[in-house]
Amino acid sequence: MVSEIKTRIPSQLTLNIGFFAMVIGMFMAILDIQIVASSIRQIQAGVAASQEEIAWIQTGYLIAEVVGIPLSGFLNRVFGIRKLFMMSAAGFVVSSVLCAISWDLDSLIFFRVLQGFAGAAMVPTTMAASFTLFPAGRSMTQQVMIGMVATLAPSIGPTLGGWITQHASWHWLFLINVVPGIVALTLVYIFIPHQKGEPALLRRLDVTALVAMAFFLGLFEWIVDEGPSDGWFQSSAIGKAAIVCAIAAMIFFYRALNNPVPLVDLRVFRDRNFASGALIGSVMGFGLYGSVFLLPLYLGQVRGYSSLQIGEIMSVAGLAMFIGGPLAGALTRRYDPRLVVAFGLSLAAAGTWLNGHLTSESSFNELFWPQALRGAGLILTMVPTTNLALGTLPGDRVANASGLFTVCRNLGGAVGIAMLNTMMLHYNRLHEQEIASGLSLARPDVQSFIATMTARMQAAGVPDPEGSAIAQLVYRAKMEAAVMTYNNLFLTMSLSFALVLLVVLMLDKPKGPAPAAAH
Repeated sequence: MVSEIKTRIPSQLTLNIGFFAMVIGMFMAILDIQIVASSIRQIQAGVAASQEEIAWIQTGYLIAEVVGIPLSGFLNRVFGIRKLFMMSAAGFVVSSVLCAISWDLDSLIFFRVLQGFAGAAMVPTTMAASFTLFPAGRSMTQQVMIGMVATLAPSIGPTLGGWITQHASWHWLFLINVVPGIVALTLVYIFIPHQKGEPALLRRLDVTALVAMAFFLGLFEWIVDEGPSDGWFQSSAIGKAAIVCAIAAMIFFYRALNNPVPLVDLRVFRDRNFASGALIGSVMGFGLYGSVFLLPLYLGQVRGYSSLQIGEIMSVAGLAMFIGGPLAGALTRRYDPRLVVAFGLSLAAAGTWLNGHLTSESSFNELFWPQALRGAGLILTMVPTTNLALGTLPGDRVANASGLFTVCRNLGGAVGIAMLNTMMLHYNRLHEQEIASGLSLARPDVQSFIATMTARMQAAGVPDPEGSAIAQLVYRAKMEAAVMTYNNLFLTMSLSFALVLLVVLMLDKPKGPAPAAAH
């Protein structure tokens, strides 16, 4: 039956159908990082958890995914792209159902960890497929699709999650993965050609390196996630975890660099284009996940917007990515990809710089162009950077390199958000002190404000009108401090995009399209 279907469809079209199915799976895996973000309260009520406990449904997924992604290169050699993707998609679907039927917090966290680990391989295998399954020079369309998914999915995750929870229940945050997952699994089975794996490599699996990598990456992700709220090394738990993380890192790097069959081949970082591209990808992760983290916080805290209103503003960046995706592919084909990367980073820097001039009244109109520029800049950076980092590597090294590239982007986002959280606490405290020092009751403008607000409170029949007026003054001072803090953070992101422009100078000019691996 399968062979009959394939013989009736041109071979190039069968590959495109199969690859599109892989993109669907990749989209679901990336989407699930953020889809629970706006529905934490509903899930918390559903499983009777505290605020600290419920955070683990997101942290657990991230830790499991960041451990699973670099392992995909080794597993690709063992099973081949097709079989590994199918195993990953099947595990992702099953664990998604288990998340939906979880009976308490512990079961939900456990199944989310399974979901993150099972789905981790879908991202790097899809990236590898865009280079190894298509003839040289024809993979740009596939790279554009990957770039759009990698940048769009995190942006719409919280909005989609909020909409689902509002119209159904939090269980559907996980059940929506079932149908697309089954479709992707089926189409990949039918249309992606079988690759011969090397199952014998499993007997040479470096278990010590695997355990060390799990502790190193898992603890690192946990430290940067919990560090800002726990005061970093003021917490004894963070300090102990950092020591174990450092020891595990040394063991992992030693084993990876000295084993003839390394679990993760780190020698790919000797390639200047890949190393430079991975660094740019890390800053992209910072900008992508950082902006998705910061802007909804500002809109909710300062503007008091609902999830739907926040989604409308965030959708501008998504629309810019859709429009910019094909443009990124066309520009990368026609011009030196390094110029396209520089152009994309410049747009992203301009967008976040404009975001760094918020007021307490900024709304859709003021946020439209910053969002549009940032969204277009990210996709215009993502596509040529992927091409430069992976496109000139030998076909047999792409799967391993794509996993490392993805890990660098995700860790860049995790470290970036931790930095933003730490800086937020610092700047907010600093600006509150600055504003408070100028709110002396002896100042005429402060007296005028209190007198005006007191009169309004009296007219409204509010008890203790003068006390309420002073409370209103304090509230407005806190909001202004928050706005100034968000501006500082967006300007920091803009500076990071501008500085990484220097890395573009380290990239080698591509000599031609990457050689395609045998099917």
